[in-house]
Amino acid sequence: MSGNPVNSEQVKLYMRERKQGKTQEEAAVKCSFSERSGRRIEKGDLQPSGEGKRHWRTRKDPFADVWEIEVIPLLRKESQLTPKTLFECLQKDHPGEFPDSKLRTFQRKVSKWKALYGADKEVMFRQHQIIGRMGLSDFTKLKQVQITIAGVIFHHLLYHFRLAFSGWCSVKVVHGGESYSAFAEGLQDALRRLGGSPQEHRSDSLSAAFKNLTKDAVTDITKRYEQLCKHYDMEPTRNNRGKGHENGAVESPHGHLKKRIHQGLLLRGSNDFSSVSEYEEFLAEIVQTINGNKQDKIEEERKYLQPLPLQRTADYTELVVQASTSSTIRVKRVIYTVPSRLIGKTLRVHIYDNRLEIYLGSTHTVTLQRIFVKDNNHRAKQVDYRHVITSLERKPQAFRYSQLRDELLPNDTYKAVWEFLDLHQDAHKACKTMVGILGLAHRADCEEKLGTYLDNLLAKKIVPTLYKLQQKFDTYKSKIQPQDLTQPSASTYDGLLVNVSTEVQ
Repeated sequence: MSGNPVNSEQVKLYMRERKQGKTQEEAAVKCSFSERSGRRIEKGDLQPSGEGKRHWRTRKDPFADVWEIEVIPLLRKESQLTPKTLFECLQKDHPGEFPDSKLRTFQRKVSKWKALYGADKEVMFRQHQIIGRMGLSDFTKLKQVQITIAGVIFHHLLYHFRLAFSGWCSVKVVHGGESYSAFAEGLQDALRRLGGSPQEHRSDSLSAAFKNLTKDAVTDITKRYEQLCKHYDMEPTRNNRGKGHENGAVESPHGHLKKRIHQGLLLRGSNDFSSVSEYEEFLAEIVQTINGNKQDKIEEERKYLQPLPLQRTADYTELVVQASTSSTIRVKRVIYTVPSRLIGKTLRVHIYDNRLEIYLGSTHTVTLQRIFVKDNNHRAKQVDYRHVITSLERKPQAFRYSQLRDELLPNDTYKAVWEFLDLHQDAHKACKTMVGILGLAHRADCEEKLGTYLDNLLAKKIVPTLYKLQQKFDTYKSKIQPQDLTQPSASTYDGLLVNVSTEVQ
């Protein structure tokens, strides 16, 4: 009857009637409950009153014949074998006996065995965070979003520092990969911004920074990391290799940070930035919001931080090189040009994440933008025509077959100008004109304006002449204004002669 619970006797009677060929409706009427209850009984959704869900097997175990003999010995020998791998072994050894439809059943069976008899799993021990005790560092990469700078994909990492207790954080854009320079610069920027240092600093093992390094180089980075922490009176600690969860107080916030960046980009409506500086400002706003929401805890923790030393310590790698006769130096598989006055000089290069600082003795001479090669099998060049243009103007014909020719042209516009000149002028004149244009761009500091003007000439198929370009853009010549000169009369000179003769007498 409606509203009365179904008991086990009714269920047995219903199933017996169904086996005898009765329809669901007929069997349900016979047992005094609704047809809907009958359907639920057959699906296993309705259990007899006072009884729990069935726990007994309703069909034969398809793996009963192979489980004890074949599967368990493999699991005991190597507990890391996955159910999928074991299932494929069974399919191979018993063709046609175990279709793919049985995989899920097998996975549940293996999972249950591992839970009952498998190896112990690693336990995560949640830690009490002590105020002012620990700061953590790590590198992370944006995987779900792609940042572009002026339309060009910007390959980079983010250095992330965080205080374990208050959650204060700092983020720095890293142009290259994980390196000691990027780590040291990011950490010191964070501590200076924070205004103090914690008692302990934890990082991963910098395994990416150690990649492809010699044993001596790895030892050197280890010592430098310890010296860096000592400078700020922090105890240096590292995760065990391969145990990223030990850095959990920063690993987990990576996800929250990247989610905020993703949401911020959605609100902004674009992943493209006009410059790296604009992108850094965007990240700074996100970090400011994160820290602003924890201001009370941050101010409380600042009271327990250690005072900072007056000076930063070295956050760069130093390399000693000699400027070649081509006015170039080689740093980490990249050729850089330097001002030609440094040819033959021994230079000290301070290698930062995004730049090279060049010193002659203790005197800073030039800053170069650092670039990176894709892998160990590639080389790259970073050429600035301004460094060599004075010498090149004295021998412009060297331009045509120079190994640095394509890199001497600062952008696509100037490359198009060279192709146009080379096509419409003889070899000698084309080189002289192109080198003269580069010299004009340097001398008048008008690379962008001159490039725009040349682009318009090329669109009209007009061959640019060096003389007209100099008249238009050469600021030195434009400063020399033509003078109005009046020719004196001859009598003026006679007067001078009379004065001379008087003085002789």
